[in-house]
Amino acid sequence: MKQPYILVVDDEPDIRQLIQEILQDEGYQVAVAKDGEDAHTQIHNRTPSLILLDIWMPGVDGITLYKQLLAEGCQAPVIFMSGHGTVETAVEATRLGADTFLEKPLSMGRLLPAVERALSASQSAQTTPPNTHKHQSASQLIGKSQTMQQLREQLAHIARFSLPVLIEGEAGTGKAFSARYLHHNGSQCDGPFVECHLAALPIQAMISTLFGKEEDGKITQGKVEQANGGTLYITNIEQLPLEQQDYLIGYLKSGEYFRQGGSTPLKSACRLICTSTRDLPALIGEGHFRNDLYHLLKSASIHTPALREHSEDIPELLTHFVDHFVEKEKLPYRHFGLPLQNQLRNYHWPGNIKELNNIIRQLLITGAEPEVKLEELNGLLHTERVKSAPSGYDKLFSLPLREAREAFERRYFMHQMEQQNGIVGKVAKASGVERTHLYRKLRALGIEFKSGK
Repeated sequence: MKQPYILVVDDEPDIRQLIQEILQDEGYQVAVAKDGEDAHTQIHNRTPSLILLDIWMPGVDGITLYKQLLAEGCQAPVIFMSGHGTVETAVEATRLGADTFLEKPLSMGRLLPAVERALSASQSAQTTPPNTHKHQSASQLIGKSQTMQQLREQLAHIARFSLPVLIEGEAGTGKAFSARYLHHNGSQCDGPFVECHLAALPIQAMISTLFGKEEDGKITQGKVEQANGGTLYITNIEQLPLEQQDYLIGYLKSGEYFRQGGSTPLKSACRLICTSTRDLPALIGEGHFRNDLYHLLKSASIHTPALREHSEDIPELLTHFVDHFVEKEKLPYRHFGLPLQNQLRNYHWPGNIKELNNIIRQLLITGAEPEVKLEELNGLLHTERVKSAPSGYDKLFSLPLREAREAFERRYFMHQMEQQNGIVGKVAKASGVERTHLYRKLRALGIEFKSGK
């Protein structure tokens, strides 16, 4: 039997060599890359079965490399590694589709099971017929709260029609599960479910990725063509540049499109489901999004609620995730007592359901005791962020002035970092803070950034 081929990407030679030796001892074929550029070249020469990818590297960092690979169609599963891990970094990694997130120094008790799970899941995805997962998305829409009941009712109603759908909501709230529910319960359920993640694509490749291209007699199919007879799921629609939105408007109005470089009109009958984490009406007001495209997409609209809006569902979600990890991933069972459940319910959950999923998995992997201790959980929740959670200014007014100012500044600069995609220079310009002072301020507030980005 052919052994899986694993590529380890890390700028630290000792770590590369250590991981390579450990995995080779387990029988895997292992290659190493010293940086993102080296990895990119090796992946083009030979597609690995799994990539272990360091996030913070000079030049091309791990997140940027992963986005490039997604844009180029690389399907290899990825495990991110970082010595500067935070919940935010883990949420970003898993949002893009990473299999898991490991913090350095690496524990062999976590590394090897993570590798086995990622390879097993990848193999299963390649061999499982598409309709096997028909009801999977419905099982993920968990919760007895009125909020979740209304969401399920709305999805069931909209699934009966083939209109375009716009799903709005914060990152990690389950927009992908809602999209799959619509696909699996609609008339197009026997067709393909094709995903297009705009946030992972360079701007110049967005239109050719969506509609395909013809160049030197070679035809490359686009996502619209691949989704014919099924569903096209486009994430982060707000990332589509204003000048390129005409292409999508034309397709929605006529059902026809042209490949880039082509002259023959083509047709594709697919249901379009788009998502956004941004306030699209606000972007329209700023001139960054077309009003007519917004209304074409919003033939039917859904808002996926933030986890803090239905925190009463957290115990049920907790049970579901623990059962899943124990049964499907063979992780050891650990008990979550009532004090921990209360702490989970009182947390703000900036990463929503994905963050809850990541934290539960990490607690099952790293803990040795049969019951999870409160201090373990608090260490992962970054409880200082609970004080600064954007739940209104009333909590700030109850704090001493210094703490209130720090809480506000933390929220303000985290918002700016998100809006400017983590580019410190742009944050400095938007906030009016001199860049050198801004670096010191971000460090003092405990906000991660990449030097020189």
